[in-house]
Amino acid sequence: MTRISTLLALILGSTIALPAHSQPAPQTARQALLEMFFSKTPGTLEKHLPEATRAALHKSGAGSGTSMLDGFSLLTSQLQSRGQALQTFAAGPTLLVIIDPQAHNKFEVTVERDDLRGEEDDIELSFHGYKDGQPQTAGANFRFTFTMKQEKSVWRLNEITLAIGVSLTDPEFLKAMTRGIKPPTTSLSNNQGSIANNSVLVGIRAANEAAAEGSVRTINTAEVTYAAAYPEHGFTCFLSDLGGMAGGEPNERQAMIIDPRLASGRKSGYILRLSGCDGTPASKYSLTAAPADPASGTRAFCSDESGVVRFSPDGDAAACLSTGQPLH
Repeated sequence: MTRISTLLALILGSTIALPAHSQPAPQTARQALLEMFFSKTPGTLEKHLPEATRAALHKSGAGSGTSMLDGFSLLTSQLQSRGQALQTFAAGPTLLVIIDPQAHNKFEVTVERDDLRGEEDDIELSFHGYKDGQPQTAGANFRFTFTMKQEKSVWRLNEITLAIGVSLTDPEFLKAMTRGIKPPTTSLSNNQGSIANNSVLVGIRAANEAAAEGSVRTINTAEVTYAAAYPEHGFTCFLSDLGGMAGGEPNERQAMIIDPRLASGRKSGYILRLSGCDGTPASKYSLTAAPADPASGTRAFCSDESGVVRFSPDGDAAACLSTGQPLH
């Protein structure tokens, strides 16, 4: 009887312990990033946006912000529909590889850095195009840093940072200069090398525009907060008033409402400006976000005390203020 009791205890003990061993490992920030852009399940991209961003998008009654990020997912679908072999990797130095064996082309996304710090993870990616095994970058180095943060046990995309580097002595850059600059092709089937470079440019613009729209909305909220905190001043036309470094007490010259990078007036390839703060206290303001150069983005964004965000497809800040179309 003792042996039977012991045997039953062992069986029951093993049975109770089994679920703990069968639980799946928590999703990593990198896995969340891949799921966000490459999952075919509807709503997955929005799932990995911050709650504040999702709430703002739902409040606006449209998915204008997510539609820009959807450009990454759309690019994936386009490549797959044309027979490109696409493979993603949840670990290792490579995140994504797209191969066209017929044209002997390859597009590769490499993980340059994956810095996990508690509930925040910075994932830096670089982009590489190859034709017959030869680089097709013309000496340009494009890098995105995706800052992922955990929110309610889900990794969310909190920030996108873009860096573009060009070495003036790079052999590929010098080779490109000697053969002249050729107009890009839009044919996805004729030139995979151009597709890779054009795709990177499209991705850069989409990410920058999404960030610019988010910056405009953030500053709108900051202006309301600022005017409520300093009613004798009203709205401000100095982004520096909305920023400030930690260490001192908030005041009307450094309210510490927005991050210093945004308060500098230049972020994610866009230049942000405030104007039109007339009267004391100021009851009005105008805000614009224009691309710093054509490669940064194609649209300008603007807003005012109404909180309505508008855009101008030509990238002109003044045109946005005068004839801008509301985002839908």
